[in-house]
Amino acid sequence: MSMEIRNGTTVQEFILEGFPAIQHLGKILFLVHLLAYLASMAGNAVIVIITCADSRLHTPMYFFLSIFSFLECCFINAVIPKLLIIFLLGRQTISFLACFIQAFVFLFLGAAGFLLIAVMSLDRYVAICKPLHYPTIVNLKTCFLLVTACFALAFPLISGLVVKVSQLSFCGPHVIPHFFCDLSPLIHLSCSDSRSVEMLAFVLTSFILLTSLLITLTAYSNIVVTILRLPSAREKQKAFSTCSSHLIVLSLMYGSCVFIYVKPKQTNRLDSNRGAALVTTVVTPLLNPVIYTLRNKLVHRALRETMCRMKISR
Repeated sequence: MSMEIRNGTTVQEFILEGFPAIQHLGKILFLVHLLAYLASMAGNAVIVIITCADSRLHTPMYFFLSIFSFLECCFINAVIPKLLIIFLLGRQTISFLACFIQAFVFLFLGAAGFLLIAVMSLDRYVAICKPLHYPTIVNLKTCFLLVTACFALAFPLISGLVVKVSQLSFCGPHVIPHFFCDLSPLIHLSCSDSRSVEMLAFVLTSFILLTSLLITLTAYSNIVVTILRLPSAREKQKAFSTCSSHLIVLSLMYGSCVFIYVKPKQTNRLDSNRGAALVTTVVTPLLNPVIYTLRNKLVHRALRETMCRMKISR
């Protein structure tokens, strides 16, 4: 796919700049990010596999977590392989079509992921604050409907936005000051009047992020109030330990994405956005499996038993 632009030339590819200031450390950064990538993939894949394999984990909470982990695997695969190549070989070219496909996949999975986090927060709210009503409110049908709603809401919003950006004219330069095709630097490269598209991107990303954040904050605020009412100090400590670890990861995810996307004018922050994007694409996918499930005793038991069954079957 190419685009005819005003001066009669054709845009066929972009150049992903990566991190030119630290490119001399490319091989070290390649190894560090490769290890993080492999650990993220392994951790999230383990959650998906054991949730499917162990019937004790066939509950709404682990259903949502397995979907979230699957999303994380797809999400990091959309971005990290190209980042690794950039660290190893320097700036990389990417075709016009591939660039916008990457932008769509990244934003669609990201938007669906944040909506799913809001759903997971509501699930925990009902489980902790309304335990007697939990089995009737959160059943299998409700889980499927909520997950479907996350994807169904994210798809038209993101696809419409990406199509709008792809219809802009690009006259050069074609160097994207990022390590993947995000919409903000692409809009910045356009030689069209992009103010309306930039405002549309701001409104849609802000709507998704802030709606998800508001639901998550409301759910966890109610959870904290319920925990404070627990009679046992030991139960309080255990509950706060779990909640605090969840909130640390959530603050990293929401903080980095709000910093990147919730601002109408992105021109002056393209460089700092690159660093914040590393938190979203590298750090939080690595932490999520550890924080959400791999610290859980039930998951540990299910993992051990699954590994034992695999050894016996050999």
